[in-house]
Amino acid sequence: MKKTVLMLLIDEYADWEASYIAAELQAPHSDYQVKTVTLDGQPVSSIGGFRVHPDYSLADTETIDFHMLILPGGNTWRQPETVPVKELVAHCAASNIPVAAICDATVFLGRYGFLEGVKHTSNSLEYLQAGALDYKGEQYYIKSQSVREENLVTANGTAPLEFAKDILNLLRVREEEKIDQWYRFFKEGSVAFSK
Repeated sequence: MKKTVLMLLIDEYADWEASYIAAELQAPHSDYQVKTVTLDGQPVSSIGGFRVHPDYSLADTETIDFHMLILPGGNTWRQPETVPVKELVAHCAASNIPVAAICDATVFLGRYGFLEGVKHTSNSLEYLQAGALDYKGEQYYIKSQSVREENLVTANGTAPLEFAKDILNLLRVREEEKIDQWYRFFKEGSVAFSK
């Protein structure tokens, strides 16, 4: 039986930030399956207009056995309705369940203290500080496309491939060499570009 990875989607989520990892986790060689969650169990639409009918609501996650939580970015992470997501993230932290966040979802983590004491990244340090006024993790901030530290993956909004690669390695979906080949194929194309 495949292990479940939850992908929490807010309204106006950034579809491109979730696409590479979702497709690879759903691939036949993967031991994982992606299940979608929305705040209230109702459909949401992405920035690009893709409408998703979720598998679960946020409340349903209390009874689900899952192995990772992925938080794609989006235009509404700073809205009050997303606040209850912090309880799910806190559950993950207490239960040693990996969490991955990209773009504005990293700001959400910073706002509630989940980036303190662990290496992380975001769109920029200034962006993170401006969006998460109580953020206190400056000394752990790394200027990088994606950072994997312990059970946390964070990424810049321009790095969905690097984000996916770090998640695939964290979950050990395939051998590291095969993950590197997958990454290079999508990053460089079928013909490698000369430098």
